Amino acid sequence: MSTGWLDEDPQRVMGRLAQVFILLGVWPFLKLMRLADRTALGYGIAKPAFRRAVALGWVEGVAILLVLALALVALEIRLPDADLELWPFLAKKALQALIGGLLIGVLEETFFRGALYTAIRRRDGVASAVVWTAFLYMLVHFMKPSELPAGVAFDWTGAWQMFGAVFVDVFQWKHLSSMAALFMVGVFLALVRERTGHIAWGIGLHAGWVFVIQVTRRMTDGNPDAPAAFLVGSYDGIIGWLAAVWIGLLALLFWGWTRRSRSYVA
Repeated sequence: MSTGWLDEDPQRVMGRLAQVFILLGVWPFLKLMRLADRTALGYGIAKPAFRRAVALGWVEGVAILLVLALALVALEIRLPDADLELWPFLAKKALQALIGGLLIGVLEETFFRGALYTAIRRRDGVASAVVWTAFLYMLVHFMKPSELPAGVAFDWTGAWQMFGAVFVDVFQWKHLSSMAALFMVGVFLALVRERTGHIAWGIGLHAGWVFVIQVTRRMTDGNPDAPAAFLVGSYDGIIGWLAAVWIGLLALLFWGWTRRSRSYVA
């Protein structure tokens, strides 16, 4: 990069390298921890039932986040983009959001609500599995390399400074509302995993949420001057205190409902 052969932002390269190392190392790690089987990873049901649960979960996920998105527009926290090209721009972005959401859902649910949830539940029980998978899920969303400060050269010293900031910058107050929302998302998905016994519903819910967030961000603009602007955080302009309360309420209702009825299980 210092010679100009690779013309990319340093923080982008560091982030992509981290993802490559994770993908290369995750399977040997899962085998070492005896988690490399379909049931432990959350795939322990028939394929037709799994696909049906993913599809139904996606519909539910879209409905859940659509309520949040409409509330943000009603509160003028998000304003419709007057210059938006509805077609074919929106169709293209919606397709990208659909595919991206499914990929994110598969990867993140397989690890967090699949392998990690199974490992912690075996050792410490349901409560610990729900809390710790949600906490780690929340945390890693904010562990990202950031730009070097102005005037700092990208050399070995600058690279180590950027690496250290991945762990230090997590603990900033501006992230608190977004962290609360992502933690409640993790709790909800973990409860779904516990009640259903697999991750298909979680993949669908997760993909549906990502879809609505990405489409909403393309169709609307943030309005920091809105009286209720504090209800969204700095992470993506969508999730924040309002999302934390909404998802937390749904998680509570879901857990209470499924204690009396197991009809949700695929």
